[in-house]
Amino acid sequence: MIDPDFFLELPELATANLRLVALGPEHLAGSWATHRDPETRRLAGIHSELTEHELAARIEARRRASDRADWAIIRSTDNAYVGEVSLRDFDPDNESMDFHIELGNPALFGQGYGSEATKAVVDFGLGVVHLHRITLQVVDFNTRAQRLYAKIGFHPEGLLREAWLWDGERSDVIVMAIVAGH
Repeated sequence: MIDPDFFLELPELATANLRLVALGPEHLAGSWATHRDPETRRLAGIHSELTEHELAARIEARRRASDRADWAIIRSTDNAYVGEVSLRDFDPDNESMDFHIELGNPALFGQGYGSEATKAVVDFGLGVVHLHRITLQVVDFNTRAQRLYAKIGFHPEGLLREAWLWDGERSDVIVMAIVAGH
């Protein structure tokens, strides 16, 4: 079984173009901008309208949580905030977690940042933490994300019919997972 306190001290993860650092109060401005962008909110399914103070409290609570790992995605060349990525809903008995990513704004889409951050976190989860399984959910119209996840090794496992409601329109949600050694 994996130690439930494993996520209290997060390591920095590095890729060719990014640094993934423990999400903290210094990332509030970038996180606030992400939560204000309509397209990012739609793709990430962010329904709740938080105040800046509520978002700061959420970031602080996540920093102290032992059932999740939250990183800010920082571009190496200029230290710009790109977004957030997390492993959450830690199930130590089944050695599994759920993956989630939010890029800061649509201008950052298509530049490979999502791929780099996803791969780094999946490699950390499977290789360092020794998770057996990482799952995610992606809305059916987000085909770019589906292709990215499949390229990294996630496989579709099921469909949550009409589970997504946005602006009065329902969409299906695809459940995907990657399993260690497969």
